[in-house]
Amino acid sequence: MVIVVIGVSGSGKTAVGSELAARLGWAFEDADDFHAATNVDKMRRGVPLTDQDRIPWIRSLGRAVGEWSADGRDVVLACSALRKCHRDALRAAVPDGGRIRFVYLKGSYETIDRRLRLRVGHFMPESLLKSQFDTLEEPNSSEALAVDIEPPVAAIVASILAGLHLDRPA
Repeated sequence: MVIVVIGVSGSGKTAVGSELAARLGWAFEDADDFHAATNVDKMRRGVPLTDQDRIPWIRSLGRAVGEWSADGRDVVLACSALRKCHRDALRAAVPDGGRIRFVYLKGSYETIDRRLRLRVGHFMPESLLKSQFDTLEEPNSSEALAVDIEPPVAAIVASILAGLHLDRPA
């Protein structure tokens, strides 16, 4: 199965996704690693990505998701997947559709802005947060499990495990 942890930059995708993967004993992948160098450079300079910029990135992620699924690998993927068409492309990469789930890390602009201002060492500057929220097409409950980002990471992971019915005794 592939669990895609989605949300805007600063919502906690990497922290939550890596902890979720560790709790499940699954592999963790970060969609940031699939961006072309030109995309990373644009974001580093504070230039929002366009839909055209994202197309090769989503295609590359779709290929990876398809391979993981075909190989029977269990993977947690941290990926913004801001638009419904991005999520649809990732879902289409899994033939049976039942081996991919989306978890939306939902938080307010103010909370995430505060987090981004404290973050160091990431190429995505806080100045791009507004463009991320402008691009975001929030998934509905039939598309993704929505989880509030306010609790600590361990509580968020526990909520995801329960929401996806993947709870395991400790």
